[in-house]
Amino acid sequence: MDRIDAMRVFIKVVETGSLSAAARALHSPLPTVSRKISDLEKLLGAALMMRTNRNVALTDAGRHYFSAARDILERVEEAERQASGEYLTPKGDLNVTAPIVFGRLHVLPVIIDFLKAFPEINLRLGLNDRNNNLAEDNIDAALRIGELADSSLMALRLGLVRNTVYASPEYLNKHPAPIRPGDLNAHQCIAFEGVQSSNAWMFRDGKKTLTIAINPRLKLNTAEAAVDAAVSGLGLTRVMSYQARSMVEQGLLEPVLEQFELPASPVQLLYLPNAILPLKLRAFLDFAAPRLRAALR
Repeated sequence: MDRIDAMRVFIKVVETGSLSAAARALHSPLPTVSRKISDLEKLLGAALMMRTNRNVALTDAGRHYFSAARDILERVEEAERQASGEYLTPKGDLNVTAPIVFGRLHVLPVIIDFLKAFPEINLRLGLNDRNNNLAEDNIDAALRIGELADSSLMALRLGLVRNTVYASPEYLNKHPAPIRPGDLNAHQCIAFEGVQSSNAWMFRDGKKTLTIAINPRLKLNTAEAAVDAAVSGLGLTRVMSYQARSMVEQGLLEPVLEQFELPASPVQLLYLPNAILPLKLRAFLDFAAPRLRAALR
C-alpha cells in the first residue's frame, strides 16, 4: 500500500464529505477509494470514519489522523520543493479565524488584498469569539486578543488594544462624567455580555485591582450593538478600543476613566509550529502581519 497516496485519498474524502464525492474529485473508481480507506484503517488498527449512504462521519481517531495527515503531506510537498530548488507560486487552501468585530474591521480587508495578490490561494475566514484549537480544527492561523494560554503555539505580536469605557457627548451633557470607577453606581450602563462580566467591571487603581458592580439598563451579546446603544445616548458601555474606534474618530463617543484601565491586551497572530512552514502560510503571515500592525498603531 502506498501510504502517502492513501493519506491523500483519506483527506479528499474528509474534505468532500463522502466516498463518492472524493472518487469524482480524484477521477478514481469508487471501489478503489473505498479499498484505500479500508487498507489505511487496517494498517492503523483503528476505524477512521463511519460510513453512511450519503456521507461519512469521522471517529475520534479519524479527526486526529486527519490533522496529522494533512500536516505530513504539506511538509512532504514543501520538502520536495526545497530539495529540488523549485519554489512554486504559493497555492492551496488556508483556514484562518479571528474575533468577529476585529475580523470584520481589520482582518477581512487584509485578506481581500492578499487573495488579489495570490490568485492560486483560497481562504476560509471564520469569525467567532471562541478560542478554537488550531490542531483539532485544522486552522492554519488564528488572530487572538489576550495573553497566550498555549505556549506551544508560534505567535507574531501585532500590537495592543485597551478595554475602555465610552459615553456619547449627548449622555455626558446630561450626566457628569465619572471621575473614579466608584462613580459608575450613579450612571446608566450598557453591558456587553462577552468575555467580561455583565454585572461588574474591573479597573486598576495603582497596583490595586477594583471590581465595580454596575446596574446595566441594557445587556447585549455583541459589541457592535453595545457601541450603537452608547452612541444613542442611553448610557456608558465598555468595549475593546478597536470596537469603538470609528465612533470616537467621528466624535460620537468619548472615552472616560482612562487612567483606571486595566493593562492593554496583546493582539497576536498564532500558528502551529512546523519544521517546514507551508509556503502558502508563510506568504499569508508575511503579507498580513505588517498590515495588521499598521492598523493597530
